Amino acid sequence: MSLLSEKSFILENWNIALPVTIILLVTVYLISKRKKTDLDGAEYIGADNSIKTDENCYEDTEFTPSLDDKDHVLFPGAKVVLDGGATKFYEIVNDRRSVRKFSKKPVPFEIIKQCIQAAGTAPSGAHTEPWTFCVIADETIKNEIRDIIETEEYLNYSQRMHRQWTTDLKPLKTNHVKEYLSDAPYLILIFKQIYGIRNDGKKKQHYYNEISVSIATGILLCALQAAGLNSLVTTPLNCGPALRTLLNRPNNEKLLVLLPVGYAAEDCKVPDLRRKDVDEILFTY
Repeated sequence: MSLLSEKSFILENWNIALPVTIILLVTVYLISKRKKTDLDGAEYIGADNSIKTDENCYEDTEFTPSLDDKDHVLFPGAKVVLDGGATKFYEIVNDRRSVRKFSKKPVPFEIIKQCIQAAGTAPSGAHTEPWTFCVIADETIKNEIRDIIETEEYLNYSQRMHRQWTTDLKPLKTNHVKEYLSDAPYLILIFKQIYGIRNDGKKKQHYYNEISVSIATGILLCALQAAGLNSLVTTPLNCGPALRTLLNRPNNEKLLVLLPVGYAAEDCKVPDLRRKDVDEILFTY
């Protein structure tokens, strides 16, 4: 194609060529800006939660540990040992089920507080403890949360979720209506902190924040079960930013899971499921 014909083609199809050109330029600009931002902020936080390895980013940086540099202390090992502890613990957690119908029976807040205190004992990358637990008991706020989630869930079930996904959910009899969000005495919203803030105002790297907060969530589920409470692990798809804004949480926090918590209703029903036997999940070497 000659230069003249190329120009003629562009002129004739300017309404297509112009938007495409603009999109390409904007994309190149955003990519270059993102790379620069990653380099400028690499000593504090990676946007993709990865550990930075490019030491050239740190040439003029004076590093100080986030933790106080104290001497290690002796640890005698686990102090609380129950007779048949492993068996008893299994019996407790094996009784856990996902509950979607809650009783209005009140739950003392002190129990919730103690369970969250237990969750706070979870290990975390470089002991950054990158978790925030927001406990909602106010009826108005619970209803606002339900409105936000049901609006998005209607779109999820009707438009966004793959047909295989919605098909797999049919035996569980779930849909976009979430009565438990307003019925449960408490909602616990668990946020992962993508980064922290140092005393000098600079960002602090939170290593493996999602894994750390997931472990804390697992401990919380066990603590709630041990206290005789029921819960449901939910991941409100596309609702995180709106819920963060509703609760006025900072930008460094992202919603990981939401747990309705309380006592199961007397007429609560759950799917008749079978868990994998230990021989199906355990391999010895």
